[in-house]
Order: sequence, then C-alpha cells, then structure tokens
Amino acid sequence: MENSNSNSRRKFLQKIGATSLIAATTPLVSLAHQAKAEERILQYDRKITANDKVRIGIIGYGVQGHFDLATALKVPGVELAGICDLYTGRLENAKELHGKDLFTTTNYKEILNKKDIDAVFICTHDVWHARIAMDALAAGKHVYCEKPMVYKIAEGQPVMAAAKKSGKVFQVGSQRVSSIGYAKAKELLAAGEIGKLNMVNAVYDRQSSIGAWEYTIPKDADATTTNWDKFIEVTNKMNFDAKKFFWWRAFKEVGTGVAGDLFIHLLSGSHFMTNSKGPESIFSTGQFSYWKDGRNLPDVMSGVLQYPDSKEHAAFLMTLQVNFISGTGGQEIIQLVGSEGVIQVKGNNITLKHSLMPEAPGFGGYDSHFTFSKSMQAEMQKEYDAKWTAEQRKRPTKADINFNAPAGYDDHLDHITNFFDAVRTGKQVTEDAEFGFRAAAPALACNESYLQKKIIKWDPVNLRLKP
Repeated sequence: MENSNSNSRRKFLQKIGATSLIAATTPLVSLAHQAKAEERILQYDRKITANDKVRIGIIGYGVQGHFDLATALKVPGVELAGICDLYTGRLENAKELHGKDLFTTTNYKEILNKKDIDAVFICTHDVWHARIAMDALAAGKHVYCEKPMVYKIAEGQPVMAAAKKSGKVFQVGSQRVSSIGYAKAKELLAAGEIGKLNMVNAVYDRQSSIGAWEYTIPKDADATTTNWDKFIEVTNKMNFDAKKFFWWRAFKEVGTGVAGDLFIHLLSGSHFMTNSKGPESIFSTGQFSYWKDGRNLPDVMSGVLQYPDSKEHAAFLMTLQVNFISGTGGQEIIQLVGSEGVIQVKGNNITLKHSLMPEAPGFGGYDSHFTFSKSMQAEMQKEYDAKWTAEQRKRPTKADINFNAPAGYDDHLDHITNFFDAVRTGKQVTEDAEFGFRAAAPALACNESYLQKKIIKWDPVNLRLKP
C-alpha cells in the first residue's frame, strides 16, 4: 500500500516546482532545476510496491539518530526493522516509540546480520563511524553515515575503497548538498553572476548550552547502562565518564569538536556550490571562552583555508568560524564573494547583490592627485576628462537576486530521500564517500592544525596529506 505521506509529499514538490524552481523572480530560470523537480514528483507519483520497500536499521539512537529515523519514515516505502544503541535507556525509548516488538540490541553486528535489513543509518559517536561503515558495507548493507564520514583522516581512503568494492549505496549525512537553495547558489555562481570568485566566508555560531553540546545526562548513566567497555573498544582505555559518552562532541578522544560538527556543514555546502575538490593548505586556531566544563576542544574556533586555482574554480580563500557564545544569538551564513558581487546563503534562502567596477580608473577624491602642483592637477584632469566619459566613470548597476525556499521546505528530508532514491534506482547519491571525505579531511585538518599549532598541507586531487 502507498505510504500516507506520499500525496502530501508530492503536492509539496509540485509547489516547489511552481514557485521556486520554475517561476523564481530571478534573471535565471533553470530548466535543469525544473526537470529535477518533475523527476522527483514522478518518483512519488507511483504506488510503492513490495519491491520498492526499504527496511532500515538505526545504529546509534541519540539526538541525530532520532532525527534521521523520523525523517526517513516520512519517505514512502521505508520501514524500521531494528535499532542499536549502547545506552539501555535509549533502547527502552525505541520500544516506547516504535512498539514493544521492535528488534533492539547493544551490538551493532546483530543489526548487520539481520537479513530483513536493507540499509543502515550510522548515527554513532564519530570515533565509531569508519569501523561500523566498513563492517556494514562488507555485510551487504546500503549505508547512510552521519558526518563527518570519518574520525581520522587516515580512515578516509579505506572507507572510500570499501564503498567502491561493495557496490552498495553510501551517502554521508550533510544535508546542505541536497538543498534547493544551495543548488540555486551553485547555479548563480556558475553563471558568472558575481564575476570571479575570490573568497568564501562561512560562519556557524550558537549561543546556548544545548548548542554547545551540554546535553542532558540521564540519572542512571554508569559504565553498565552505557556498555562502556564496548564503547571504548575503538579508543584508548578510559575510565567511565558520562560527559565523554553524552557530551562526546566536546572531547577529542571520541568526537571531533566544532570542526567535525559544524565546519563540516560549511565545507560540504561550499564544496557543493563551488564544485571544489578541496583546499591545499589549512590553518586553524581556537580558544576556550565560556563553556569551561571539562571539554578539551575549543568553543570558539576559526580556520583559514587556501583553495588552489583549478579547472573547477579560480583560487579562493575560505574563512571558517564557529562561536558558541556569540552575541548574535546564533547564525549560519555562507558568503561567496566575487569580483562583481556577493551571494549570501542563509539556510535555504539566497540573496545576491551586485557591485560592479566602473570602466574608467579612479581619479580624484581620496587620491594623490590633490597633492600635486596646481598646474599638474589641471593638466591631468584635462587628460582624464578627454579620455573617459561621465557614463564610463559611473558604476554599472544590476538588479539584486532573491531566492526563497517555500515555507516548510526541509533539506534534511530531501537528502534522505535522495539516499532512498539511490537505493531503489541505483542512481548517484548527492554525497558519496569521496565527496564526504573531501569535506571531512579539511575539517579534521583544522583540528590537527589547532592541536599541532601548524599549517596542514593537503593534496585535494589525490586526497592525501602532504609532508
């Protein structure tokens, strides 16, 4: 039977096609975008048959595991077949939400061994991503792996090789690459609307304890209820620490800090819009400004990355910023700055403002001209007036461009939908293992730069660290 979400989903996509992709109030109307919208509408215009059903297992049922599962179940034909988590309280929660008969386990390999599971979502602590991903691919499962794809740069090549060898669908969970807003920005950049790109400024700030990962720790948390001995199988031996289990992003032993959580979004989104393979040098610094709660990764961090000139884009400089005690109240903004304008990406909404140079060179005003002798000033003014018309001295103007996604649009749903479309049809996913590693490596290199206090050199073509 067709999933009850199908009709509402189809109508929503038709709305996107009608209001944003086809009739956007911009100088550029993309037929490619229109075709993409129609393709997705057709995908859900048919009934879901038994052959279309995809049964999934969730490995890691924390905050992101809950969000990913809730979104996945909105896609027609997707069914839940099992959940794994090390904390027993979350398995109890899983049965409360999805029925007492749901298969649950603290051993992820039991999920991989289930014949009725087609695909798994890996939503664990970063330190477990690579091992579970490679085991899942070897077990013949399609894989949706949360970002960052890997915990260490050295894990990237093995995961890419495993994904290629398996022949299974592998997608990394950075939803910005499936955003219709980011697709519009990509289109505008490629059309030359801001001239030659030279800088990307990317910011992801927060101002709250939850935003800074101080998640609520359950009262029964101990080494037994969290299966601590199992948890530290991939780490150095550590005594039980509830913060390292529940606030894990803040600790380098198990997480990757602001770089792996938020720089990664900025990098994956920027790489998608620019078609970039990645930077060639990475430098990062940070500090502990406010959340002095035992964490060993900074709460304020910045990075500077140099992208080389390539066939995909001109050389550009990228700045990354995360501030967990930002007086802005929190913001996520990517600015693509070119020689003739700037594209500002806020969520799924895009604004483009042009700024064009006049044809004539500057002369007068805040200039050395007035410091010359009067006779020299007069002579040079006469020559300038004879060479350049008043019109050539003016800055040309060009209309701004605004693109707003429809109210309620969800790029996370689109990203997960893309994953299931690939599972069903074999088409290319929006963020495969190579793309995921191209974003993860410079993010993780930011941590290495911060910890080692040095510039990290990276080969973006061959995806290897340089000496």
